[in-house]
Amino acid sequence: MEEKFEHDYNAEQIQVLEGLEAVRKRPGMYIGSVSVRGLHHLVYEIVDNAVDEALAGYCKNIYVTIEPGNIICVEDDGRGIPVDIHPKTKISAAETVYTVLHAGGKFGGDSGYKVSGGLHGVGSSVVNALSDWTEVTIQRDGGIFEMKFEKGKTVQSLTRIGDSDKTGTKVRFFADGSIFETLEYEYEVLEKRFREMAFLTKGLRIVIEDLREEMPKKSDFCYEGGLNSFVEYLNKNKEKLHPKPIYIEKAGDFPVEIAIQYTTSYTENIYTFVNNINTIEGGTHLEGFKRALTKTFNEYAKAKNILKEKDGNLQGDDIREGITAVISVKVKDPQFEGQTKTKLGNSEVTGIVQAMVNEHLSAFLEENPNVAKAILDKCISAARAREAARKARELVRRKNALETTTLPGKLADCTNKNPDECEVYIVEGDSAGGSAKQGRDRTFQAILPLWGKMLNVEKARKDKIYGNEKLNPVILAIGAGIGSDFDITKIRYGKVIIMADADVDGSHIRTLLLTFFFRYMRPLIENGNVYLAQPPLFKLSKRGMEDIYCYTEEDLTKAFKDLEEKGISRDQVGIQRYKGLGEMNPEQLWETTMDPANRILIKVTMNDAIAADETFSLLMGDEVGPRRKFIEDNAKYVRNLDV
Repeated sequence: MEEKFEHDYNAEQIQVLEGLEAVRKRPGMYIGSVSVRGLHHLVYEIVDNAVDEALAGYCKNIYVTIEPGNIICVEDDGRGIPVDIHPKTKISAAETVYTVLHAGGKFGGDSGYKVSGGLHGVGSSVVNALSDWTEVTIQRDGGIFEMKFEKGKTVQSLTRIGDSDKTGTKVRFFADGSIFETLEYEYEVLEKRFREMAFLTKGLRIVIEDLREEMPKKSDFCYEGGLNSFVEYLNKNKEKLHPKPIYIEKAGDFPVEIAIQYTTSYTENIYTFVNNINTIEGGTHLEGFKRALTKTFNEYAKAKNILKEKDGNLQGDDIREGITAVISVKVKDPQFEGQTKTKLGNSEVTGIVQAMVNEHLSAFLEENPNVAKAILDKCISAARAREAARKARELVRRKNALETTTLPGKLADCTNKNPDECEVYIVEGDSAGGSAKQGRDRTFQAILPLWGKMLNVEKARKDKIYGNEKLNPVILAIGAGIGSDFDITKIRYGKVIIMADADVDGSHIRTLLLTFFFRYMRPLIENGNVYLAQPPLFKLSKRGMEDIYCYTEEDLTKAFKDLEEKGISRDQVGIQRYKGLGEMNPEQLWETTMDPANRILIKVTMNDAIAADETFSLLMGDEVGPRRKFIEDNAKYVRNLDV
């Protein structure tokens, strides 16, 4: 017999959240999360409004300040939010913008905003709703106006407090600590975002200042070169095939700006933006660009006899090897796939971008034959390497098909076959691999030992990767292919854990593996499948006392302090500094580094693809000068260096 629960269910049980209550009840629906990422989103929303004023031609300067106590202040010299009474809400337009969802100047055709990133109209009101308090000061119409809010509710309606012949808006807010997991802003994250915004809005000055520490930080961004400056910045650590970017610009009702520069690297880096929104999944503007690039280079190569008819056409991947490009389009009514705005869906954009790139790129190649030849030589070399990679891949596949198993011989696999429940440890060295095999839980933990230094893929083409004795076991063990063939649904393990020694050689191996994953298995990182194991650095032991493992210098200091409180001095304790994983027996390795109940795993994340690409190019690329400067600048931060 079914059990029934007695309760009333009628109109009284249907909740109606009025005003901004819905935002405070379900903040994740509006800003994605209440983590530090969502906290930064509040700043972006207010700055986006100021950038929209710049796109409309009314704002030249934006000042962002992180004040002591994590108070944010954003000030611009735009027109200022309208202060007259709104006909529908019967309160000032400014107060309406900050207290009513989907209220803003970007929905109608006569607002002065031809294009805008904040299409949902929730920016200012959502920031207000999720803040402990908000203060807005507006200068326009000859006056200075002020209004104040607490937790989204008005505590001071718009009031004229003085006279001014200037225009602009200043917003100060303090995020609500009862909603967000943290209130600590990361200066570097905000700095990267605003540098990007300045690149995308030619001539706009964005200043960010952090006043929380004794030594304030400040960055001042303004790029008259626009996307040319952006591409030059992205390629600053790479060897260029031509000194200046290829620049394409079109004004009018559908503004398009594109900058292209080829380098000697083997990866493609194309970044796309719509109304200054980073469309990380691309869309129709990227599709139009790729089509034009492939068509234009093939037609030019055939016309100049650089490519013979019998050779067939170069493929898109060949032509995009080593390219760095930024594509920025402004669309009046953009259609994004999903509320996250990461993929443009407007079908008409494909043809517009394709026609424009065809025209401008064809003219550039004709006028710059030396640059055209240098690029095409690289494209043809890439095509040959692609064919060599295809043969190498087929050879690997045939070899595996003839063997009894397609898994590498050194892999000690787990018995569970559910990827969500399985993990593979990629372990440096045979001795550590042996200990890991003996110490693991074989039901869900697989061990793949590696030995020696592996290939630096930053300096190698794909044809050198297939069949490489160090990388091929990793490719086979993970089981999802590489590069454009990589299929995240085919991974054999939900966690891919890099376990290397806590020394210089171990750091190098970790970096080489991460470079490989970033360049050829990027979805593995984006999907959160890559982890770093953290073995202990020290073991404290004493007769009659349980061993204490310390993973950092801070852990060691705390352990000694705790022991001293128990009456045990440092002299009475034996301390072992682990130089390598091989020094641990299987039981110790399991207890400290592999047991899910005790271990420390660091998930490898990639919030900023541009910054990640810059870092890998700097550390693993051919350019020695920038890498030397990085080492010199950061050497002072090194605490432990085993030589």
